Amino acid sequence: MTSPVDPNDVLMTGENSFIRLSADGGKTQSDRISHWRVLWCPAGAGHALFMQSTLTGGAVRIYADHVAVARWLQGAIESLLYPAFADAALPVTQAEFSRTGGADAGATERVRSRDAEIVLAWSDFLPPFVLHMPPGFNNRPIGVFSTFFPARAARVELNGRAAPGRPWPEKRGEREASSACLAWSETWVKPRA
Repeated sequence: MTSPVDPNDVLMTGENSFIRLSADGGKTQSDRISHWRVLWCPAGAGHALFMQSTLTGGAVRIYADHVAVARWLQGAIESLLYPAFADAALPVTQAEFSRTGGADAGATERVRSRDAEIVLAWSDFLPPFVLHMPPGFNNRPIGVFSTFFPARAARVELNGRAAPGRPWPEKRGEREASSACLAWSETWVKPRA
Protein backbone atom coordinates (compact mmCIF):
# COMPACT_ATOMS: atom_id res chain seq x y z
CA MET A 1 0.00 0.00 0.00
CA THR A 2 1.41 3.40 -0.98
CA SER A 3 1.05 6.38 1.34
CA PRO A 4 -0.31 9.58 -0.26
CA VAL A 5 2.45 11.52 1.55
CA ASP A 6 6.14 10.78 1.11
CA PRO A 7 8.26 11.64 4.19
CA ASN A 8 10.34 13.87 1.90
CA ASP A 9 7.20 15.94 1.29
CA VAL A 10 6.74 16.86 4.99
CA LEU A 11 7.23 20.55 5.81
CA MET A 12 6.31 20.50 9.50
CA THR A 13 4.65 18.30 12.09
CA GLY A 14 3.20 19.20 15.48
CA GLU A 15 0.15 21.24 16.50
CA ASN A 16 -1.55 24.46 15.39
CA SER A 17 -4.44 25.16 17.74
CA PHE A 18 -6.32 28.37 17.14
CA ILE A 19 -8.94 30.73 18.53
CA ARG A 20 -10.88 33.26 16.50
CA LEU A 21 -13.41 35.38 18.43
CA SER A 22 -16.24 37.64 17.38
CA ALA A 23 -18.78 39.92 19.05
CA ASP A 24 -21.34 39.34 16.29
CA GLY A 25 -21.41 35.61 15.64
CA GLY A 26 -18.57 35.62 13.10
CA LYS A 27 -19.65 38.49 10.85
CA THR A 28 -16.54 40.36 11.99
CA GLN A 29 -13.51 38.94 13.76
CA SER A 30 -12.27 40.68 16.92
CA ASP A 31 -9.42 38.36 17.92
CA ARG A 32 -7.22 35.88 16.06
CA ILE A 33 -4.73 33.64 17.83
CA SER A 34 -2.57 30.93 16.25
CA HIS A 35 -0.67 28.69 18.70
CA TRP A 36 2.04 26.42 17.28
CA ARG A 37 3.78 23.50 18.99
CA VAL A 38 6.32 22.40 16.37
CA LEU A 39 7.81 18.95 16.88
CA TRP A 40 9.83 19.21 13.67
CA CYS A 41 10.37 21.66 10.82
CA PRO A 42 13.51 22.66 8.87
CA ALA A 43 14.22 25.33 11.52
CA GLY A 44 14.00 22.85 14.42
CA ALA A 45 11.42 22.37 17.17
CA GLY A 46 9.71 24.90 19.40
CA HIS A 47 6.63 26.97 20.09
CA ALA A 48 5.21 30.16 18.61
CA LEU A 49 2.15 32.27 19.26
CA PHE A 50 0.76 34.78 16.77
CA MET A 51 -1.84 37.10 18.27
CA GLN A 52 -3.98 39.96 16.99
CA SER A 53 -6.56 40.95 19.57
CA THR A 54 -8.74 43.55 21.18
CA LEU A 55 -6.36 43.01 24.12
CA THR A 56 -3.43 44.29 22.00
CA GLY A 57 -5.36 47.18 20.49
CA GLY A 58 -5.47 45.27 17.22
CA ALA A 59 -1.68 45.08 16.98
CA VAL A 60 -0.01 41.79 16.00
CA ARG A 61 2.26 40.28 18.64
CA ILE A 62 4.50 37.26 18.23
CA TYR A 63 5.92 35.13 21.05
CA ALA A 64 8.29 32.16 20.68
CA ASP A 65 10.79 30.01 22.53
CA HIS A 66 12.72 29.48 19.28
CA VAL A 67 12.80 32.57 17.05
CA ALA A 68 13.95 30.65 13.96
CA VAL A 69 10.87 28.41 14.20
CA ALA A 70 8.58 31.46 14.39
CA ARG A 71 10.29 33.05 11.37
CA TRP A 72 10.06 29.78 9.42
CA LEU A 73 6.33 29.51 10.22
CA GLN A 74 5.83 33.09 9.02
CA GLY A 75 7.43 32.43 5.65
CA ALA A 76 6.24 28.89 4.99
CA ILE A 77 2.71 28.74 6.43
CA GLU A 78 1.35 31.91 8.06
CA SER A 79 1.98 33.81 4.81
CA LEU A 80 -0.73 31.57 3.31
CA LEU A 81 -3.07 31.45 6.31
CA TYR A 82 -3.06 35.06 7.54
CA PRO A 83 -0.58 37.50 5.96
CA ALA A 84 -0.73 39.92 8.93
CA PHE A 85 1.11 37.24 10.96
CA ALA A 86 3.79 36.84 8.25
CA ASP A 87 5.41 40.28 8.50
CA ALA A 88 9.09 39.49 9.18
CA ALA A 89 9.62 43.08 10.42
CA LEU A 90 7.52 42.31 13.51
CA PRO A 91 9.56 41.62 16.65
CA VAL A 92 9.45 38.18 18.28
CA THR A 93 9.26 38.20 22.08
CA GLN A 94 11.01 35.37 23.93
CA ALA A 95 8.50 33.34 25.96
CA GLU A 96 7.89 30.06 27.80
CA PHE A 97 5.04 27.77 26.81
CA SER A 98 3.10 25.16 28.81
CA ARG A 99 -0.14 23.18 28.56
CA THR A 100 -2.51 21.68 31.09
CA GLY A 101 -5.61 19.57 30.53
CA GLY A 102 -6.66 17.91 27.31
CA ALA A 103 -9.48 17.36 24.86
CA ASP A 104 -11.67 15.59 27.41
CA ALA A 105 -12.52 18.29 29.99
CA GLY A 106 -10.69 21.28 28.53
CA ALA A 107 -7.19 22.36 27.52
CA THR A 108 -5.27 25.46 28.56
CA GLU A 109 -2.12 26.84 26.94
CA ARG A 110 -0.05 29.40 28.85
CA VAL A 111 2.52 31.71 27.29
CA ARG A 112 4.75 33.73 29.63
CA SER A 113 7.18 36.46 28.65
CA ARG A 114 8.96 39.11 30.69
CA ASP A 115 5.92 41.41 30.63
CA ALA A 116 2.98 39.27 29.51
CA GLU A 117 1.03 36.22 30.55
CA ILE A 118 -1.35 34.89 27.91
CA VAL A 119 -3.92 32.21 28.67
CA LEU A 120 -5.74 30.35 25.91
CA ALA A 121 -8.47 27.91 26.90
CA TRP A 122 -10.73 25.56 24.91
CA SER A 123 -13.71 23.61 26.33
CA ASP A 124 -17.11 22.07 25.56
CA PHE A 125 -15.88 20.09 22.56
CA LEU A 126 -17.77 18.81 19.54
CA PRO A 127 -16.81 15.35 18.20
CA PRO A 128 -13.24 15.33 16.80
CA PHE A 129 -12.46 14.66 13.16
CA VAL A 130 -9.49 14.48 10.80
CA LEU A 131 -9.03 17.45 8.50
CA HIS A 132 -7.70 16.37 5.11
CA MET A 133 -6.56 19.18 2.78
CA PRO A 134 -3.93 17.94 0.28
CA PRO A 135 -1.73 20.39 -1.66
CA GLY A 136 -3.83 22.33 -4.15
CA PHE A 137 -7.02 22.16 -2.05
CA ASN A 138 -8.62 25.64 -1.85
CA ASN A 139 -5.83 26.84 -4.17
CA ARG A 140 -3.19 26.48 -1.42
CA PRO A 141 0.17 25.27 -2.71
CA ILE A 142 0.77 23.21 0.45
CA GLY A 143 -1.52 20.79 2.25
CA VAL A 144 -2.38 19.90 5.82
CA PHE A 145 -3.66 16.87 7.71
CA SER A 146 -4.79 17.47 11.30
CA THR A 147 -7.01 16.12 14.07
CA PHE A 148 -9.49 18.85 15.01
CA PHE A 149 -11.20 19.08 18.39
CA PRO A 150 -13.67 21.95 17.81
CA ALA A 151 -14.57 23.89 20.97
CA ARG A 152 -17.91 25.55 21.57
CA ALA A 153 -16.25 27.71 24.24
CA ALA A 154 -12.85 29.41 24.24
CA ARG A 155 -11.14 32.13 26.24
CA VAL A 156 -8.22 34.46 25.55
CA GLU A 157 -6.59 36.42 28.39
CA LEU A 158 -3.68 38.85 28.46
CA ASN A 159 -2.34 39.78 31.90
CA GLY A 160 -5.64 38.83 33.54
CA ARG A 161 -7.89 40.70 31.08
CA ALA A 162 -10.22 38.56 28.96
CA ALA A 163 -11.17 39.28 25.36
CA PRO A 164 -14.95 39.83 25.18
CA GLY A 165 -15.64 37.92 21.94
CA ARG A 166 -16.80 34.34 21.52
CA PRO A 167 -16.10 31.57 19.03
CA TRP A 168 -18.77 30.90 16.43
CA PRO A 169 -20.00 27.69 14.79
CA GLU A 170 -18.63 26.92 11.32
CA LYS A 171 -18.55 23.91 9.03
CA ARG A 172 -15.40 22.16 7.84
CA GLY A 173 -16.71 20.29 4.85
CA GLU A 174 -19.65 18.27 6.21
CA ARG A 175 -18.37 18.35 9.80
CA GLU A 176 -19.65 20.60 12.57
CA ALA A 177 -16.78 22.73 13.86
CA SER A 178 -16.11 26.13 15.36
CA SER A 179 -13.73 29.05 15.07
CA ALA A 180 -11.77 27.68 18.04
CA CYS A 181 -10.11 24.27 17.67
CA LEU A 182 -7.36 22.22 19.17
CA ALA A 183 -5.50 21.09 16.05
CA TRP A 184 -3.27 18.22 17.10
CA SER A 185 -1.25 15.65 15.17
CA GLU A 186 -0.93 18.26 12.45
CA THR A 187 1.36 17.75 9.46
CA TRP A 188 1.90 20.26 6.66
CA VAL A 189 3.09 18.86 3.34
CA LYS A 190 4.36 20.19 0.02
CA PRO A 191 3.35 18.79 -3.37
CA ARG A 192 5.17 15.72 -4.58
CA ALA A 193 8.03 16.57 -6.89
